[in-house]
Amino acid sequence: MTEHSRILASDFSVSNEAGIMERLAENNDSLARLGAHHLVVYRALHDDKRVFATLGLRDRGSIDKLLRSPTVMEWYDAAGVDEIPPMFAGDVVEKIELESAVSEDSGIIVAAIAPVEDVDALLEKVRRSLRRFIAAGVRRVWIYRAFDDGHEVMILQELDTEEHAIAWVEHPDAAAEWMLGAGVGVYPPLFVGKLARVMELQLAG
Repeated sequence: MTEHSRILASDFSVSNEAGIMERLAENNDSLARLGAHHLVVYRALHDDKRVFATLGLRDRGSIDKLLRSPTVMEWYDAAGVDEIPPMFAGDVVEKIELESAVSEDSGIIVAAIAPVEDVDALLEKVRRSLRRFIAAGVRRVWIYRAFDDGHEVMILQELDTEEHAIAWVEHPDAAAEWMLGAGVGVYPPLFVGKLARVMELQLAG
């Protein structure tokens, strides 16, 4: 799983999945100029039109520049997004590499953006439950806190197989309480998908 400490993420659908990876790879010079250095794209397992994308950013100022710039909206338009989605902007607060983790990006991602009452309490609960996470096939857990809301988190989990991911989503452990908040109100439903592409963003020429 390729992720970064400061991140801008979104979960969105496109009108036509044909060529979506090529369109996402185009015209990224403007994103690089605003401080984005990597674009990571995941495709949903059972819906080719649903995509989860993250932009790795150099610093907090880069996120502010991106959110003020029309560049992100232009990027969504070029990708064929039907409706501009909410975006999560935050900083990593915990990276957990579990015993079952491997170096290859071959696993399945489960992404959740959700509210929690106490981020520190959530981190402690996860740390106490790592053996249960490993038993469920979880390889990695990355937890981000939103810049604009200290009670909003994004949690990326990598699991070793699709079967384990589906079982984890359908019967989450009590330590993964954030999964119950996904899909409620303004928050998108849980995203279950596989890495589709990693792009390093560089200035042209």
